[in-house]
Amino acid sequence: MTDTRITGTRRSILSRTGALAGGLALATTGGALAACGQTQEPMGTAARPLEMAFIPSADTQKILASGKPLADLLEKETGLKFNTSVPTAYAPLVEAMGSGKADIGWLSPLAYAVAHKAHGVDAILATVRQGSKTYVSEFITTTDSGIKKLDDLKGKRFAFVDSLSASGYLYPAATIKEKFGMDAEKFFGQVINAGGHDKVVIAVYNKQVDAGATFGNSTPMAPETAARTTVTGTIPDVLQKVVKIAETDPIPNDTVSVRKGLPKEITEKVRNGLVKIAGTDAGKKLLKDLYNIDGLAAASDADYAPLRKKAELVNLDLEVAAKIKPAPTATTAK
Repeated sequence: MTDTRITGTRRSILSRTGALAGGLALATTGGALAACGQTQEPMGTAARPLEMAFIPSADTQKILASGKPLADLLEKETGLKFNTSVPTAYAPLVEAMGSGKADIGWLSPLAYAVAHKAHGVDAILATVRQGSKTYVSEFITTTDSGIKKLDDLKGKRFAFVDSLSASGYLYPAATIKEKFGMDAEKFFGQVINAGGHDKVVIAVYNKQVDAGATFGNSTPMAPETAARTTVTGTIPDVLQKVVKIAETDPIPNDTVSVRKGLPKEITEKVRNGLVKIAGTDAGKKLLKDLYNIDGLAAASDADYAPLRKKAELVNLDLEVAAKIKPAPTATTAK
C-alpha cells in the first residue's frame, strides 16, 4: 500500500493527498509533464508533443502498457505526437492540467469536477461500460469478517482509494453521511488512502483493513467487472474471498478532458480520433485493458451535477480540493 497513515478528518485526507503530490514522480513513456511548454514549436509536433496523462486508479505499469499503444494509434489517426504518463496520485494530474503541463487527461469524475472548477478543464468524452455512462461504488469485505451490512462497519478499519476519487471516496463517504448522519472519518475507526482501486482490494484481501470502497459494475446484471476482477491474475480466489455488501448511487463515468486553452482544432482531432479508434478492434482491446472501457461517448459538464451535490453533502469543498499543490519539480521514472 502506498500510504497507511490514519486520517482523522476530511481535511487531513486532502492534506495527505497534497503530501503525495509533493513527492510527485511520473512513470512516463516519452518525457516528463514538465517538458511541456518549454518551446515555441507547434503543439503536437515531435519537438512539442501533446502530453496525455492517465489517472492512477490501477497499477501504473498496466495503465502505461495500454495507454502508450493507444497514444500511438491516436498519432496515426491525427498526425499529432503524444507523450504519455501516469502521476503518482490524482491531485498532481489535476494540477498538471491547470498549469499546462498536461494537455489531455483521463480523469476520474471527481478529479474532473475539481479540475473544471479550478482550472476550466473541459470534458470532451465520457467512458462507456456495459452500455452505461454511469457506474457504482461498492463496499467490500472478506467473507469471514463478520461484516454483512453497512451498520457493521461502524468503528472498523476502512480503506478509501484517493480523496479525489468519486467511487473510491466521495460516493461511499456520502452514503455513510446519508445513512448514519456521520462523516466517514468519524464513523470508521481508522481510515487510510490506499492509492488505487486494486490496492484497496489487496488491503481487504490481506486483512490490513476490515473493508474498503472500490468501483463496481456499471450494469447490475452484467458480468462482473468490479475492481476485484483487476487482481484475479495475482489473487485467483479474490472473488470468492472478497465480496460486496452494499453499493452507492450511480456515479457519472470518468472522462477524457482537455486543459483550458488547448486549440480547438487539436481538441477536435483528439476527440474525433479517439471515437474512431474506439470503434476498431485494436482500439477496443486497448480501452478494455486500460480501464475496462467498452466505448466513448459525448460528455458535458452537466453530467457531473449529481456528483457536485454529493460533494456538498460531505462538505467536500472543491475550492479546497483544487488548492492541492504538487512540488514544483518532478522526477521521472527510468
